[in-house]
Amino acid sequence: MGGKYSSLNPMDVEVPNIKDLLDRDHYLRPYEKEIRRRFAVFKDYMEKVSESEGGIPDFTQGYKYFGMHFNPDNSVTCREWAPGAANLYLAGDFNGWNRTSHQFNKLPFGKFEITLPANPDGSSPLQHLSEVKIIVQKPDGQLLDRLSPWAVYVTQPPKHESLTYKQRVWNPSADQRYKFKHPKPRRPASMRIYECHVGIATQEHKVGTYREFAQNIIPRIKKQGYNTIQLMAIMEHAYYASFGYQVTSFYAASSRFGTPDELRELIDVAHEHGIYVLLDVVHSHASKNTMDGLNNFDGTNSCFFHDGPRGEHTLWDSRLFNYSEYEVLRFLLSNLRWYIDEYGFDGFRFDGVTSMLYHSHGMGEGFSGNYDEYFGMNTDTEAVVYLMLANHMLHDLYPEITTIAEDVSGMPAMCRPVAEGGIGFDYRLGMAIPDNWIKLLKEVSDDHWNMGNLVHTLTNRRWMEKTVAYAESHDQALVGDKTIAFWLMDKEMYTHMSIVSEGSPIIDRGLSLHKMIRLITHALGGEAYLNFMGNEFGHPEWLDFPRQGNNDSYHYARRQWNLVDDDLLKYKFLNNFDEDMNKTEEHFGWLRKDPGYVSWKHEDDKVIAFERAELLFVFNFHPIKSFTNYRLGVDLPGNYRVVLCTDDERYGGHKRIDTSVTHATFNEGHANRRYSLQAYLPCRTGIVFARH
Repeated sequence: MGGKYSSLNPMDVEVPNIKDLLDRDHYLRPYEKEIRRRFAVFKDYMEKVSESEGGIPDFTQGYKYFGMHFNPDNSVTCREWAPGAANLYLAGDFNGWNRTSHQFNKLPFGKFEITLPANPDGSSPLQHLSEVKIIVQKPDGQLLDRLSPWAVYVTQPPKHESLTYKQRVWNPSADQRYKFKHPKPRRPASMRIYECHVGIATQEHKVGTYREFAQNIIPRIKKQGYNTIQLMAIMEHAYYASFGYQVTSFYAASSRFGTPDELRELIDVAHEHGIYVLLDVVHSHASKNTMDGLNNFDGTNSCFFHDGPRGEHTLWDSRLFNYSEYEVLRFLLSNLRWYIDEYGFDGFRFDGVTSMLYHSHGMGEGFSGNYDEYFGMNTDTEAVVYLMLANHMLHDLYPEITTIAEDVSGMPAMCRPVAEGGIGFDYRLGMAIPDNWIKLLKEVSDDHWNMGNLVHTLTNRRWMEKTVAYAESHDQALVGDKTIAFWLMDKEMYTHMSIVSEGSPIIDRGLSLHKMIRLITHALGGEAYLNFMGNEFGHPEWLDFPRQGNNDSYHYARRQWNLVDDDLLKYKFLNNFDEDMNKTEEHFGWLRKDPGYVSWKHEDDKVIAFERAELLFVFNFHPIKSFTNYRLGVDLPGNYRVVLCTDDERYGGHKRIDTSVTHATFNEGHANRRYSLQAYLPCRTGIVFARH
C-alpha cells in the first residue's frame, strides 16, 4: 500500500500543518519522515479515489450501488463484489428456491449484477420481508449459500429450524417507513456519555427492544444529566453473548431488538430529548461465520480479509480486514456513512483500534511510551491509513461528527487532525483509568492508596489530544470481573442496602468511595466522561449473556431498575449524586476547559486538590482522619461556596459539611497559588467549591 510513493522521499511530501504537530510534541521530530510517509499513502488513496470514483463523497456511498435496489418500474437490481467466485445466483421465495435459475452477469473487477424485471402485473418480484440468498459458485462448481455483505435486514431463525440467519427483503411501503421528526443536536462541548446496550436495558428476563429503550430508558438518561448515548451491539451479530463484537452483517441493524425503522425511531426520540447518539462501530475484525457472515463470501479465504495468518486474530477467533484492498475500503467507509445517512447517528466509537494499529494487535505489548513502539515495523500502515481516511471523510462531510478511538497504546497524534499528520480522532478512551481503579480496589486498602500515582493516572494524557475519562465501562461489568460497586460492597449489597436496616461500615465506605471515584475521574481524567448503563447507581453483580454455560439464563443480562426506583434502598443515593454531578458539570463546564491544575497531593493526609473551570475540587481519601481549617491554594480571589459535596444527605452522606458557609480567600498564597482559603475536610469526602 504505498504505490507511487514507494520511491519518493517522504520528506518531500507536503503535510499542510505538520509544523503544528511537531512544535507541540518535540519527541515526534525524529519520526517526521515516518509521519510524512503515512500521509503520503493517505494522499495516494485520496488521489486514486478522485481519479476513478469522482472523489470521496461518491466512493463512500457504496450502498447506493451494491446490494439490493428497487427501481422506479418495480424491477430490482442486485450487485455484489465476489472476486473469487465463478458465478453468482440469486435464490429465494420469489423463485421457489431454485438455486441456479437466476444468474448474475459478470462485470469487471470481480463485480456481479442481476436485474429482476417487474411481475406482469407491475408489482415487484421481491416482496417486503421475503427471504433471499446469494448462491456462490466456486471455480470447481461447488455451490455455497451466502448472505449479501450489503444486506440491510437479517433475522434470527426459530431455534427448531437452523442456526443460520436469514436475509429478508426490507422494502416497506412509503406510508409505513419511519420519517424523522426532530433535528439532530449539535455536538456537545462537554460530552457526558451513557454507554448502553438495548438488549439488556430491560428489567425483564428477555431481550429488550428498540421501542422499549426509546420509551423507558431515554427519559432516564436525560434526567440523569447525560447528553450523549453510545449504543453497543447494533451491527448484527449472530452470537448474542459476543456483546456485539463478532459482527456478521455490517449493514444490518440487529433484528433481535426490532426493525430498522424502530431503531430510527429510537434515535429520533434521543434527538427529541437533545441527546447526541454514537454508534459503537466494529471495523477492527469480523466474525468467522461463513453462511451468515463475511468470511469466505466468495468461496476464498481472502475477499474482504487478508489470506493466511495475517487474516486471523487468534485471541478473538475472528477475521481481519485487508485495508489495502480498494473494495474493502469502499465497504467500510460506506458503512460509516450508511449509519449516519440512514439512521441518523451522530458519531462513532471505534472498537479495537489498538488491534488495528499493530501487526501484533497489541498482544504482549507493554507500550512503555517509547516512540519507537509507535513508528516501528510493528505498526500496520494500512490500518493507520484506513483510520485516517475514515476520520478525514467523516469530519469533511459531517462537521458535527464525533469519533472516539478505543486505543490503549497511546499512539501519538491519534486525536490530532489528518492535516497535521495525525489519525484524526476527536477523543481516545482513557483506558488506564479504570484499570487503575480496579487494581487499587483489588490489591490495596484505601489507607495505602498513593495520591501521586492516582493523580498521575488521571492526568497522564497527551497535550491537546482529548480523552474520554471513565471509572468503569462494560468491560468491568462482564462476568469474571466485578463492577466498582461490587468490589467495594460485594455480598453486603444483598443485606445492607435498605435505609431501614442496620448500618454497615462496608456499605458506608462503599457509597463514599463510589461517589469520590466518579467525581475525581469526571473532573480530572479527561475532556469527556463515560458511564456504563446501571453503574451510576451501583448496579450489583456482573453482566452475563444467555449462553450454554448458564443454561441460556437472562438473570444477569438485564438491568434491575427496581433497585434505584425503590425509595427504601440506598441505590438512589448513588443515582442522585451521579445526576447532580452531571448537572454541576453542565452548569460550570469543566470538561470543555483546560485540564485541571493539581496544586496539592498529600500522601499522609490523603488529600488531593486541583482547580479547573474556576472551580476548586478537594478530595480527602483518608478513611478516618477529618481536617478542620485545612489550607487550600487557589489562583483566583473571592468568596467560595460548596456547590457539590459527596457527604450530602441526598447522597447518603453524613451531612458533615454546611454548604451555606462562605469561604473567603486570604491574600496569603499556598501550594504555589496566589491565594488560599481554609475549609473543613471530612474523611472520605469530595467537595467542589465555586467562586461567587
